[in-house]
Amino acid sequence: MPARMRSGWAVIGDTRHLPGYCVLLHDGDADHLTDPGRREHAEFMFDLALLGEAVQHACSDADPGFLRVNYEVLGNPLPLLHGHVHARYAWEPDALRHGPVRRYPDRGEPRFRLDERHDDLRAALTRALERITAETYAEGPEGTRVPR
Repeated sequence: MPARMRSGWAVIGDTRHLPGYCVLLHDGDADHLTDPGRREHAEFMFDLALLGEAVQHACSDADPGFLRVNYEVLGNPLPLLHGHVHARYAWEPDALRHGPVRRYPDRGEPRFRLDERHDDLRAALTRALERITAETYAEGPEGTRVPR
């Protein structure tokens, strides 16, 4: 990662309190999900689902405590359309496991920053996303990706 998708760039999140956190950054001028036309809107949501599928595969292979993937499209502090993909785990504290990730009080601490400890998971996420997009898209004219 980063990986180019049809609607933007998939990147691994910079905090690792929950392994597998990724973000899809739209590559257009959209601020809100409703800003791009409906086709672009649908492509963004589809890419977000593909990114979530990659997170699910990589994280479930890496951690037996993996439970599910949660998705968020927020627009508060960053005026650029983007979507969050969060892996959720059985080992999370009960009080935090069932709510939004933003309830974690310590997620910005230096001990959770992305570094070389996360290289194996980053590689697994990249492989999963490459496999999923190869299964989903064929090479089109001038290097574009078209659905199979």
